[in-house]
Amino acid sequence: MTGWVALGLAPEGVRACAMQGDRLLEQVAAGSEAAALEALSEPADRLLRIGDGTPAALPAPILPKAGPGLPGFSQKAPADVIGGWVRLWLAGFLATRPDWDGVIAATEGPVSHWIQLSAGEAVSSQSFLTPRLVDALGGAESPDADAMADSLSRPERLAAHLRAAEVSGNRQALTGHLIGAELAAARPYWLGQQVAVIAPPPAPVATALKTQGVPCETHSPDDLLAPGLAAVGKALGM
Repeated sequence: MTGWVALGLAPEGVRACAMQGDRLLEQVAAGSEAAALEALSEPADRLLRIGDGTPAALPAPILPKAGPGLPGFSQKAPADVIGGWVRLWLAGFLATRPDWDGVIAATEGPVSHWIQLSAGEAVSSQSFLTPRLVDALGGAESPDADAMADSLSRPERLAAHLRAAEVSGNRQALTGHLIGAELAAARPYWLGQQVAVIAPPPAPVATALKTQGVPCETHSPDDLLAPGLAAVGKALGM
C-alpha cells in the first residue's frame, strides 16, 4: 500500500500523486477525486489535499506547520489568491535553495503570479490574467520582441496595440503586447531582483525578462513537483 497521496484540483483535472516517504511513485489526472484515486496503481494510507483549507494570508511560510491539507495563499491588497500547487512548486524550488531570496514568476493555467520570497516566506504577490488573455485573443506561444518592447515602454497603448495586431493577424505580436504590459506592471518585482521563472515551456515570461537583461533561471512545474511533495510531506510528518 502506498504511503500517502497528494490530491487536488489542477488545470488538467484532479491530479493525484502517490508518495512513498519522500519518493514520488506516480502521478495521474482524472475528472474527479474518485477517478484519480482509482487510477493509481495502489491505494493510499493517507491523503494530503492540495488547496484544501483556508488560504494563508501573506506574508506566510512556504512550508505548512500543520495539515491535513496544503492551502494556498491569499492577499488583501492587491486582492489575490494563489493555489496550493503553486505553493508546492515554491517548496520544491526552495528545497535546494533554503536561503534564496528573490522573486518567483509562476504560471499556473490561465494565471501568472509574481511572488516575492524572503527567509522561507512568501511576502507579497501580484497576479495577472495574461495567459488567459493570450488564449482568448488567439495569441501565439512565443512573443514578438518588438511588440513586447512597445507595450513595456507604453503600456497605456495596450488596447490600441492589440487591435493593430488583431487586424494584421500577427499572433506573436498579440502575445508580445500582453506580456510587455505585464512586465511593465510587474516592474517593481523584477527590476534589480533575483528572479526565477516556474512555467511550462516555452515560458515566454522568461524570454521577455532576458530581453530586458534580467538574468533568470527557468523551471518546469513538473521538475519541482517531487521535491515540493517531499518537503511538504516532511514538514507535515507524512
